[in-house]
Amino acid sequence: MGHGNYSFSAHAALVADRASASRTEVFQQRNCHPLMNPKGIKMRESRDNADHPNSLGIVFALDVTGSMGDIPQQLATKELPTFMRLLMACGVADPQIQFMAIGDAVSDNAPLQVGQFESTAELMDQWLTWSYIEGGGGGSGEESYELAFYMAAQHTDLDCWAKRRKKGYLFVTGDELPYPAISRHQIEALVGDRLDQDLPIEEVIAAASETFHLFFLIPDLHRRQRCEARWRELLGDHVICMEDPQDACAVAASIVALTEGALPKLDALPGVLSGEGIDGGRVSAIVRSLRPYAALLDKGTAHDIPVSSPAVAIGERPWWRRLFG
Repeated sequence: MGHGNYSFSAHAALVADRASASRTEVFQQRNCHPLMNPKGIKMRESRDNADHPNSLGIVFALDVTGSMGDIPQQLATKELPTFMRLLMACGVADPQIQFMAIGDAVSDNAPLQVGQFESTAELMDQWLTWSYIEGGGGGSGEESYELAFYMAAQHTDLDCWAKRRKKGYLFVTGDELPYPAISRHQIEALVGDRLDQDLPIEEVIAAASETFHLFFLIPDLHRRQRCEARWRELLGDHVICMEDPQDACAVAASIVALTEGALPKLDALPGVLSGEGIDGGRVSAIVRSLRPYAALLDKGTAHDIPVSSPAVAIGERPWWRRLFG
């Protein structure tokens, strides 16, 4: 997927038309859309084509439980065109965007929803607004974020990686802990894959990190208190603590631009953000949230995985290579 050209004006018009709409008016699904049902998905593909010869696969895996619906709402009514405009302003070529929606596989009816990679404003918007904002979640303080890492590792195929050994990007938004392992029973029920055993979250993350730069975006400083420490154990300074959920798109676009070298240093970011109409207070907050990760880039130590997973460390052939060759 990923054909067609992006139009900022068309995208801005789409979101402007619904700027004052309620969440239920914007997201009208009352269960998982059939085309976002992960059961039986083989691959979601980000492909080079005549319109986009240097495709770059970017995944937003959005927590859609009760406390996190503000980010999908802001994407659909205001901020997603900002993400694309910032990438274009920085000279990032040919982004192709996929949306996933994540809930709780223990308690929710639709804990995993998976769209296609797209390049046009209309199709990005379609998959985003087809997401079912279930608003559920469990009471354990955990959500099924591991499902996003699993799908990225096993059910995406990126030309940027296959042809150029350039990783894609996976941005997971959330405010809870991950489950310690991915359940083989849940994977079979939701996706249809058969695993020999449950898989530790560390190994699922290691698998996804082979083809994606991984980031966990915490929406604000209050919510970081309940989940930041564990996520830093897993992802180090690829955990980004924002000050306001409305900054998710600007933060994500800035990460891509910095990592790709389209922005040479964090010092160059305020000028770009201000030039795109983002006010000074938000610019300062965005820059503060990115300083730890930018420091890794400056040192050349921006590794996705702070500690190797057990299967990698002892030299075994990892499960993700055994499963699909």
